[in-house]
Amino acid sequence: MNDPVPNPTFRELLARPVDLLAFGFGSGLSPQAPGTAGTLAAAAIWLTLPAPSFPLALLLICAATVAGVWICGRTTARLGGGDHPGIVWDEFAGCWITLALVPAGWQWALAGLLLFRLLDILKPWPIKQLDRNIKGGLGIMLDDVVAGIMAALCMQCVRLLA
Repeated sequence: MNDPVPNPTFRELLARPVDLLAFGFGSGLSPQAPGTAGTLAAAAIWLTLPAPSFPLALLLICAATVAGVWICGRTTARLGGGDHPGIVWDEFAGCWITLALVPAGWQWALAGLLLFRLLDILKPWPIKQLDRNIKGGLGIMLDDVVAGIMAALCMQCVRLLA
């Protein structure tokens, strides 16, 4: 079994902009729960910027996702392969998908983010199959994108039933 690859330092991330993005502007360096730290950083960015129109939000999310395949793949390859826990750009994309698609209101956003993290951690079907069977940057990104979509759809279903 391979030893885990240590996290780079923040100084090293600053020297490699691709790694800085992959590590969520440094949020992935968190020694505890880097995925949650990445999700919180992504939510803070999304919620502090002016709310984009839906078409613009969709464009931004698609760009972040497509770029994320390359970003995560490049950093993963440099770190020796595998889904390094500090690589959290995938959490950024999944979080942004959830926030763009949940009903308006902080309660919906909070519930959506909690559900997104739960789905990302527990990896129910089909997330687990994607995580196991698709490798590289695409595999890293895809399970979180699907978790974000599933969380948003669940929140929309709850809204319809409420």
